[in-house]
Amino acid sequence: MIILKNKEELELMYQSAQLVSRTLGMLAKEIKPGITTLHLDKLAHDFIQDHGAKPAFLGYGGFPYSLCISPNEQVVHGFPSKEEIKDGDILSVDCGAVLNGFVGDHAYTFEIGEVAEETKKLLRITKESLYKGIEQVLPGNRTGDIGYAIQTYCESRGYGVVKELVGHGVGRDMHEDPQVPNYGKRGTGKVLKEGITLAIEPMINMGTDKVKFHKDGWTITTRDNKPSAHFEHDVAIIDGKPTLLSTFKYIYEALGITSDEEEPFLYKTYA
Repeated sequence: MIILKNKEELELMYQSAQLVSRTLGMLAKEIKPGITTLHLDKLAHDFIQDHGAKPAFLGYGGFPYSLCISPNEQVVHGFPSKEEIKDGDILSVDCGAVLNGFVGDHAYTFEIGEVAEETKKLLRITKESLYKGIEQVLPGNRTGDIGYAIQTYCESRGYGVVKELVGHGVGRDMHEDPQVPNYGKRGTGKVLKEGITLAIEPMINMGTDKVKFHKDGWTITTRDNKPSAHFEHDVAIIDGKPTLLSTFKYIYEALGITSDEEEPFLYKTYA
């Protein structure tokens, strides 16, 4: 069942998503060669708790950490470890927090030092596809319209779209209805309505779309061991328009990036 949110609930969800966004912005200042992903996990855990929230991932389905950190060929759900980040790596950092009873769930793939141009392009196209999907979050559209927009944008550029993993509804629970695949046919799937809240998250591979599930029950890598990128926003339909609850602005401030990509989707505070 799809749970639609009223304006008061959307404001609480906005606060939760913004805390996750600020957490990722804090981490952006720390991510560099020589840092371990376990160190990043502790920083995020403490930051979330210091702001009166709980890490949403910690203990979820038995997951033992506060962040999913997935370098290079890892797609999602990677465990933080003592291994140091290296120059030329990419790093998907997926973070969740529970604040005021609602979940924020938000991800960004970072470049570490000097990254190969073909990898930079993968990240750029994946992030652009996220906004192509967000553009389709309109009343009367369907989840298949979101997936179609992401899939066609990425596949037309030669990338593999992961099929086994999908975006999802988000709210009081981290995973609510509906599922939001990054592939599909226009005019199919669940109907989108005012107050729907979604976590849209393209997972796009440089090579094959096939993935491998590892024995730890969580880690997922590309079958050909080529890099994978992952970006995620929390999005709602508010006043008939796609509206971002999360933001990359704190990351961009930390990294000195200028971008107007979020301008069409900015949230209006109702509190």
